[in-house]
Amino acid sequence: MVFDPSHQTSRAQVFFDRHELGRILSLYGRMVAAGEWRDYGVGATTDACIFSIFHRASEAPVYRIEKRPSLARRQGAWAIIGQGGLILRRGHELDQVLRFFDKGRFKVVD
Repeated sequence: MVFDPSHQTSRAQVFFDRHELGRILSLYGRMVAAGEWRDYGVGATTDACIFSIFHRASEAPVYRIEKRPSLARRQGAWAIIGQGGLILRRGHELDQVLRFFDKGRFKVVD
């Protein structure tokens, strides 16, 4: 069998656009200044891009902000996922989903 890359269906990775990443990093900067968050990581796959938020760098992420375009028409492309994999908020617009982190809406408990 001969490998022919032209017959392969290549799917591009999903990424945040400049506006989306700017909005997420703005929120991240405010939370770092408040002493709530300490580190972050960004990852991309063919299905989703993920912004992971850490309380300490050596731990599992406290929150994950995910963009999954395949869910855009159904539940919304954006989701905030907690430590246990629980979906805390889902929606069609990034700003609406990020309101989850508005002051007084949550409290980090050690």
